[in-house]
Amino acid sequence: MVMKRGIATFTLDNGVCPPWLFQRMVSLGREIVYVLIEEYGPDEFVKRIADPVWFQSLGTVLAFDWNASGLTTILTAALKEAIRGEEQNLGLFICGGKGKNLT
Repeated sequence: MVMKRGIATFTLDNGVCPPWLFQRMVSLGREIVYVLIEEYGPDEFVKRIADPVWFQSLGTVLAFDWNASGLTTILTAALKEAIRGEEQNLGLFICGGKGKNLT
């Protein structure tokens, strides 16, 4: 699979993700991560998530449809929460997000 690479510019947003939306992102994100790792392995998942367009698209698929900088911290936090406790089994560890302040 060949991915197009480029530069993505997003506006700065300092809003808060509603808790119901964050939980929805965690639930759907968990399933997407599991399928991608089962089909392609953790290295391919990391390769895809490093692509800014793919990352932004994943955020939109998970219902976080704000095209803003807040997507990075919210999506990272949701994915980290989605795989919590399964990191060893998946061969994937996610760092970042919003720390203790998940929303």
